[in-house]
Amino acid sequence: MSTPILFRFASARSGARVGLPTGPDWVRLGDDFLFIGTESALTADSGAGRVVSRHPHSVKREDLCLVTQIGNVFERSHPDVPIVANKGRYLVVDLEPAKATQLARTAHDYAIRPLAGGSVVFDTRSREEARRSPQPRMAAFVDRLAEAEVEGVLGHLVSFPTRFSTSTSYAGAAEFARSRLASLGYETRTEDVTVGNRRSLNVVADLAAATPGPRQMLLVVAHLDSVNLAGGPSAEAPGADDNASGSAGLLEMARVLRQHGGRHDLRFVLFGGEEQGLFGSRRHVASRAPAVAGRIRAVLNMDMVGTRNTPSATVLLEGAAASQSVIDALAEAAATYTSLEVQISLNPFNSDHVPFLDAGIPAVLTIEGADSSNSNVHTSGDTLDRVDRGLLLEILRMNVAFAAATLEVPEPPAAGPTP
Repeated sequence: MSTPILFRFASARSGARVGLPTGPDWVRLGDDFLFIGTESALTADSGAGRVVSRHPHSVKREDLCLVTQIGNVFERSHPDVPIVANKGRYLVVDLEPAKATQLARTAHDYAIRPLAGGSVVFDTRSREEARRSPQPRMAAFVDRLAEAEVEGVLGHLVSFPTRFSTSTSYAGAAEFARSRLASLGYETRTEDVTVGNRRSLNVVADLAAATPGPRQMLLVVAHLDSVNLAGGPSAEAPGADDNASGSAGLLEMARVLRQHGGRHDLRFVLFGGEEQGLFGSRRHVASRAPAVAGRIRAVLNMDMVGTRNTPSATVLLEGAAASQSVIDALAEAAATYTSLEVQISLNPFNSDHVPFLDAGIPAVLTIEGADSSNSNVHTSGDTLDRVDRGLLLEILRMNVAFAAATLEVPEPPAAGPTP
């Protein structure tokens, strides 16, 4: 039996790695470290750590599981399961393997995995460590972001009674987005998506660079659909944060980057069927020829970027080993062009970056920090008044700066008005 104890170390927030604990008895959860062992071993290893919390009971090592959840759905669905450490999107729980396997079979809005000792569930990235000198060619695009534009699109998307993937309201929202992208000069099309035995669709918008010769591609994606889990397909589902925020952010990035002049192609995709099981993104990935997939430099996914759940504005960058360079570039953009606190995870889960990662394509989810604290998702309470425009714009500044760098946009003119 082991005693789980949550620790915080003075050097964790600074980004320093020297002297921080490693090894099978420690798991990193952002600024905190979970120790799993005996009190006598802890005395020797804890150093300058401060105890954040102690689990009241000893547990079997093999019963510790990592839960990754959307909203706080696992906690609401299974209040009887003891929580050892609660870090919002990530929980460490005391759950015997047979029960964990049983719950995992039917889970959609959460995943359960054995907790691996010596692992990093998610990390924090020091602003001082990542910050660079702002570059005029990126700053010029960041400065084009307009809150009024975002506000207008948000309001229109939320005005649909629901954006359930197979509803006529979803089709209306998709046509609004396609028409707006076409008006900005993008070549648009739709992709049929099968959800159960019904039809949904993706909206795809392309902008080819004028650069001759081989070019690569940046994809910016978000899911357009919304859902009210308790009420069913016809229930009110404004989906302001999940995911009108990401969809409006995508359309604003399309406006800002419509004449980027960079070396590489740009594609925007709004997915249907995400809430029912990533149907739209799986369809898009499966339909891409290997030659197209090989041209993709990065996939940037925006899902729930509009609710502030932490004292400081925070974004989680979630990817996998294949997307580490994309995560690093986004963290650099956040430190250089925003005031965002950055969290990083290589434990991807249940959003539209996952099918790309499964195909070996570097993809990253950008999502509000501590998203599981947002209990309004998937309900009629996910309304426009709960969207934090400041956080949304900060995440857009990070994403636009990253996109401009990835597209290799040219330096702006020395003088003259911004087009």
